[in-house]
Formats: sequence, structure tokens, C-alpha cells
Amino acid sequence: MSLIENDAPALKSKTTKADIKRQSILLIIAGLYVIYGIVFYYLPLLGWIMAFQNYKPRDGLFGSEFVGLKWFKFLFEDKTFLRVLRNTLAMGVINLVATTITAIGFAILLSEVRNVLGKKIVQTISYLPHFLSWIVVTSIVRDAFATKGMINELLLNLHIIKTPISYFMETKYFWPIVAISNVWKETGWNAIIYLATITAIDPSLYEAAAMDGAGRWQKIKNITLPGIRSTIIILLIMNIGNVINAGFEIQYLLGLGVLLPVSQTIDIYVLNYGMSNFSLGTAAGIFKTFVSMILIFTFNYIAKKTGDERLF
Repeated sequence: MSLIENDAPALKSKTTKADIKRQSILLIIAGLYVIYGIVFYYLPLLGWIMAFQNYKPRDGLFGSEFVGLKWFKFLFEDKTFLRVLRNTLAMGVINLVATTITAIGFAILLSEVRNVLGKKIVQTISYLPHFLSWIVVTSIVRDAFATKGMINELLLNLHIIKTPISYFMETKYFWPIVAISNVWKETGWNAIIYLATITAIDPSLYEAAAMDGAGRWQKIKNITLPGIRSTIIILLIMNIGNVINAGFEIQYLLGLGVLLPVSQTIDIYVLNYGMSNFSLGTAAGIFKTFVSMILIFTFNYIAKKTGDERLF
């Protein structure tokens, strides 16, 4: 017989009226956010019913004819949709790779700057473009890549090209221009979280590496990059769902004329067709949402299997 009998009931945390009263303000604020989420994020999902109907505004959401998966079948038989799907995925992947690599690289380079004032000035200047409207950004991009713009002038002066290039008259330049625009606009802003992670790395690791004769590159390779690995993976999983959100503004504003075959994205497709066919536009939007969910769950599962950090 055991000398000590563990027959005492397990301790359970109980929420008392005093706890509720003490945290009443927090509960009210949380409740307001829950209500906000339900009203503006979940109730509108009732509109997804339109994707399975021949929706007519005069008949309403519950009076329109039910047609099943008709509009989803139409999407995958529509050459225009398949083309915009290709454009969306291509630009989404290019943007993800370009912005991630440049943000990591910029954060590492900035962390190596020893002058505090210079570091703050560079960081401030770098994330200011994030606050610019895409209207302003596209105007700058159009002027920069114009026939007599800054890019052509620079390449001519460096003798890299002999004649100016009409960047907006050839489809092969459009995707790189979109990627460059996103990099210029978002690199400084995206680098903030990487910088925060780098500053959290134990300084004694760098001191020990310096005592062992490690140079800057060796410190970056063996301490900095492993130290921000988990942050990189978490952000990649979060951003991978946005691959299908390749953009709307820059493609819509710059991708005109001969660039239409490579510039249209799913968002533009939804806008063009959704104004005349609500059901088709809704079906395209649902498809986009499910692709994003599949990508997030897939890469989160891969991260779990490889033992890396994950969202859930």
C-alpha cells in the first residue's frame, strides 16, 4: 500500500464573478471585435450562394435559380480564366521570392551597420514607399521605365544597350517590372520583422564566434541566418497564401494594350465579369480563396513534417 495516497482532486481553474468584473472592460472590447468579425467577415459569406445560382438581382439571393457547379465548370473551360490564373500564379511566385530575399538581405545588411544614426535614417527612408498609394507608385514606375526615362538613360550611359527599350510595348518585361515595383515599395517594411528577430539573437554568440576568428560572412551564415530561420518559415507560410493575390492596382494601371495577355489577374477578371455576371465573379473569388487555403495548409504540413516552426 502506498504511503502517500494521491486522492486529492485535481486543481481546476474556475472563472469567478470577481474575475469577470475585474476584466469586464477587456471582455467588452473583445466582444466588440467578435461582433465586428461576424458582421463584416462571416455574414458576407452568405453571398457565396451566388456562385451556385443564375443570380439575378431582381430575384434576390434566395429566389434565383440554382445551377450547381455550372459556373465553376465554365471557369476551367474558359481560356481567358486559365490565362489570368497563369498570370496570377507567375507574378505571385515572382513577387514572393523577390520580396522575401530582398527583405532578408536588407535586414542582414542593415543589422551590420554600426552607426546608429545612419542605420535609423536608412531604415526610415526604406519603409516610406510602403505608405505611398499604388497610383503614385505606378506613376513613378511609368516615368522611370519610359523610353526617355531614368532606366533607359542609365543603361545607355553605361553602354549596356544601344537604343532605348520600350518596356511597356513588350510583354516579356511586364512581370519583372511588377516584381521590381513590389521590391521597391515593400522591402523596407518587410525587413522590420527580420530586423527585430536579428536584434533578439544573443550577442554572446557573435562574441564567441569573433574569438574563434569568424568573419562577418561566417557570423551571418552560422548565427544570423539560423537565428531567423523560424521567422522566415512562419512568414513564408503566411505569405504563401497570398501567392494567388498577385495584385490588382499595378496590373490594372500599367497592363494596358499589348500587355493585357500577361497583366490580367484573377482580381481583374472578377472585376470585369463580376459587374455583369455576379455568379461567375463569385465563383472565381471562391476558387481564389480555396487555393489560398490549400497552399497555407500544405506548406504548414510540410513545415510540421520537417520539424520546423509552423502556424498551427
